[in-house]
Amino acid sequence: MKRWTLTVLAFAAFTLPFSAPQALADITADEAKSIAREAYVYGFPIVMNYKTMWNYVLDKDSPEYKGPFNQLSCDARLFTPEDKAVVTPNADTPYCMFWMDARAEPLVLSVPEMEADRYYSFQLIDLYTHNFAYVGTLTTGNGAGKFLIAGPGWDGEKPDGITEVIRSETGFVFNVTRTQLFGPDDLDKIKGIQASYGLQPLSAFLGTKAPPAAPQPDFPEWAEGAQFDERFFGYLDFMMDLLGSPGEGEKELWDQLADLDIGTDRDFDFSALPKETQEALKAGVKEGFAEIEAFIETNSSDPLNSGKIFGTRDFLTKSARENYNLDRPDMLRSAAARTGLYGNSAAEAIYPTYLTDADKEPLDASKHSYTLTFAKAALPPAKSFWSVTMYDGKTQLFIKNPLDRYLLNSAMIDQFVRSDDGKLVLYISKDSPGKDLEPNWLPAPDGPFYVVMRLYGPEAKALDGIWTPPPLVRGK
Repeated sequence: MKRWTLTVLAFAAFTLPFSAPQALADITADEAKSIAREAYVYGFPIVMNYKTMWNYVLDKDSPEYKGPFNQLSCDARLFTPEDKAVVTPNADTPYCMFWMDARAEPLVLSVPEMEADRYYSFQLIDLYTHNFAYVGTLTTGNGAGKFLIAGPGWDGEKPDGITEVIRSETGFVFNVTRTQLFGPDDLDKIKGIQASYGLQPLSAFLGTKAPPAAPQPDFPEWAEGAQFDERFFGYLDFMMDLLGSPGEGEKELWDQLADLDIGTDRDFDFSALPKETQEALKAGVKEGFAEIEAFIETNSSDPLNSGKIFGTRDFLTKSARENYNLDRPDMLRSAAARTGLYGNSAAEAIYPTYLTDADKEPLDASKHSYTLTFAKAALPPAKSFWSVTMYDGKTQLFIKNPLDRYLLNSAMIDQFVRSDDGKLVLYISKDSPGKDLEPNWLPAPDGPFYVVMRLYGPEAKALDGIWTPPPLVRGK
């Protein structure tokens, strides 16, 4: 296992003995910049994934620390405007988040039988940020089950008592669990459900002797901001070591990076590179980041975009070719990591987002009120549930309001007031639309805002674009 020290991170004057690879002498500055640009687009989500790993399981002093590898970590509570760690928070589904290390042996994930009308999901994410599998309502059902999470090195047969074997192409796996909350009075029930989730090594499940533990990498300390500059390559070098070998279609890039001494058996040492190569790598980072931002901007008006950039490796490879004329899914993963790391795959959930009104004007509740109108038979087509959530345009967080209400959702359907013709009109404004209409009121800040609609288990007509979200219409 390579050792990557903080000396490298800090670019100290002292460096370990270094002999540049022979191929480096044959690489021009332009070629090095091109490789660096491609590597940045490829590696950005992988490095962002490491940032999460560092904060969640490796840095015990992090305010986001959740516990060691292979330990469940759940949080049954309602988010409020005081929660500032995560932007665009979800108030529908309290989370469990934890990292798994399945290198030495698989892990057994246990889930209880769930009520028929409650949505839940375990989203399983590999080091690339592929959503490689789900356990939950829409995939495995609401019955009880035990699921074996296996890394690439395990070739055993399905043990007795295991419902299904789920394989990851990487030994480390991140999980996001979502359990539907029906309202504030439902929190105690959520706590009980979360407490019934289980995770244990296969040997503990079988009652056998545990295999030797996998050697622990020398995890580098995370330096915030490194994802946007030349320090990025040190983290990518480390993560490539965890990946072990290139994935499908990646060998050529890995070979090119090896010519820059990235992803080899040696520690990457940026400071030991020739000056012109250093400048080329810095320029490559800037160009790569600009490409990601341009891709996001180009596709921002596509209401189905979120459903095209999250998913399995196979899904993203197909989506890259069919939707964006790209040979590899790297850009899709990077755009997803930049705009909403760990977003759900389309079959699980989509997120139509309102940034402007029907006239393409920015949303501002200090100047206008707004309405969102659903025809009688045209509510959001979701197999599980849907919601509409308000966010402050400046902070990207919930806002304080007289009702302590941050969303409207399908669980409130019986509380909503319908018009005479059966339409459902939601009122979005900083001031109450009147006592009689307050059940339909989504309070807005006294200024800019945006709204996110979430469809859990979107039906085919939502995924295909046959159904599209109604516009936000500006009032006075």
